[in-house]
Amino acid sequence: MSQLRIAVLNATQRDDNTTRNFRRELDASLSEFDVTEGSLPDSFEFDGAVVTGSRTSVYWAEPWIEATKEWVTEAIDRGIPFFGVCWGHQLLADVLGGTVEDMGVYEVGYSGIERTTTESRLLEDVSAEFTAFTSHSDAVTELPPGATALARNEYSNHGFRKDRVFGVQFHPEYDRKTARELVHRKNLTDERRDSVLAEITAENYRSACEAKLVFENFLEFVREVNATSADAAATSAGANATENSRASAGGSD
Repeated sequence: MSQLRIAVLNATQRDDNTTRNFRRELDASLSEFDVTEGSLPDSFEFDGAVVTGSRTSVYWAEPWIEATKEWVTEAIDRGIPFFGVCWGHQLLADVLGGTVEDMGVYEVGYSGIERTTTESRLLEDVSAEFTAFTSHSDAVTELPPGATALARNEYSNHGFRKDRVFGVQFHPEYDRKTARELVHRKNLTDERRDSVLAEITAENYRSACEAKLVFENFLEFVREVNATSADAAATSAGANATENSRASAGGSD
């Protein structure tokens, strides 16, 4: 079976951890684009797309953010499956008509998250209550019209789906190195920094690894979309061939 072709829209301002993390978690042929530098795919020849986290807010008036939204909007309209993480989750909600706002607080560290539906393609085989690393002060405060909430905690929505688009607010891709470096660069009080760093243990990381299933589930969903599209194309081709055969037979009378 050929590898899936996945576009990774990297919005993290050249954070090497992001490239490493997504390449580890996504078993696919990845093409990475640094959208903060204006790099976007010049076509839509991908099986799916992933949008990473970022140090920015989706509502900032940045030219690269607007350009990214335009490409994502057209790609969604073309039926390309999408998966967004943190900022990516917020960007996808925004382009689909949802609302993203500053929460007024900062959620960071290993958090408990609750699934809000028992039927979720993205969270299949993930526990009803699970642990994941989080880092965000913006949140999706209103889901896009027609979207289904997938997960939440006391801070915010942590996941949604609309048609072929999925988003999660938490960071399933984070390893301990990424988490520690993020905490050190944040403007936290010494007390809070020490508290969050103390949470970044091997035990908490192992607990959070369950959430990594979202990557496998998303790729399996993309394969299902491809198979459905291939079946539809084959059916259409067969119907056209039959019609052409009938037309040819009719023309010989």
